[in-house]
Amino acid sequence: MQENPTQKISLYGMLPRDIGALLPDEKTFRSRQLFTWVQKGISSYEEMINVPKRIKEELQYQRCTLFSSQIIDEKIDTDGTAKLGIRLQDGAVIESVLLTDEHDRKTACLSSQVGCAMGCAFCSTGTMGLIRNLEASEIVEQFHHLQNRFGSISHIVYMGMGEPLANFEAVRTSIKILHHETGVNIGLRKITISTCGLAEGIRQLAEKGPHVKLAVSLAAADNQLRSTLMPINNAYPVEELQAAMQTYQKATGRRITLEYVLLAGINDTRKAARELISYSRALHVIINLIPWNPGAGLEFTSPSADSIKRFAEYLEEAGVQVTRRYRRGRGVNGACGQLAVKHQKPSD
Repeated sequence: MQENPTQKISLYGMLPRDIGALLPDEKTFRSRQLFTWVQKGISSYEEMINVPKRIKEELQYQRCTLFSSQIIDEKIDTDGTAKLGIRLQDGAVIESVLLTDEHDRKTACLSSQVGCAMGCAFCSTGTMGLIRNLEASEIVEQFHHLQNRFGSISHIVYMGMGEPLANFEAVRTSIKILHHETGVNIGLRKITISTCGLAEGIRQLAEKGPHVKLAVSLAAADNQLRSTLMPINNAYPVEELQAAMQTYQKATGRRITLEYVLLAGINDTRKAARELISYSRALHVIINLIPWNPGAGLEFTSPSADSIKRFAEYLEEAGVQVTRRYRRGRGVNGACGQLAVKHQKPSD
């Protein structure tokens, strides 16, 4: 986001130490107190009932605000999936999704960028191109918009618009905020970053943390096919991606999810399954099969139920652990690969 003298600074993107830096003459407990209030999802300084007026006035003088974004659209699918359209300060619009499973567990699916530069052939978000990275505050605000609207959220997935590891520092900061013990306190085991395969970003995450769960979109274990579907493979071929995942597993001990979007007649063949089985042998993974979700202008077809079943059984017979993604949110274009907002032009 470009520097703007009228731009307000969102407290949602600040850790206690950041808030303390704004108030150097105040006792340290005040920064923790303010952080706790903010992470309750409040939208007004008046809600901070035990914070002195002088502190509120000082924050306002420094152009500090609470929510810098606003909900402009809401859609709820028949399966309970909810999607919010959220307008940012500069006029750009993003989408965030709330997923509710059969146990009534709520998961926030957060965006990390406005649009995406990765250009995966089967993903609607990629048709937007990259408009800009989100700030940490804009990521955290998505969580609170969802929680304020739909109730307590226990899990987070960075699987919305954008490539999280291409906006590494803002995503790391947002996780630190949402994980902080005096705030929302979401456990790292309940947070997942999904990447299209930025090997360097995976290595960086292994080195710097936080050590959250990792999901990697693969789509094919063959370089030629994967490069056709996912241009990132030209920069990080499947062998280098595999090595980066091994590095992450050594650093964290965590199992990785391989996300495999199934495209009829392209990557749902017996040959593709054999290649996927061979590729997964060197890793501790679970393979999540995702039937392709339609997007405007994308000319693919989702495999039939029988085809998906055969593909899954072939993997399972080889001893590979498999899960199948159910098509939640398709009725509101909120399923995997469907998030996209047209006609965006952030203000200068």
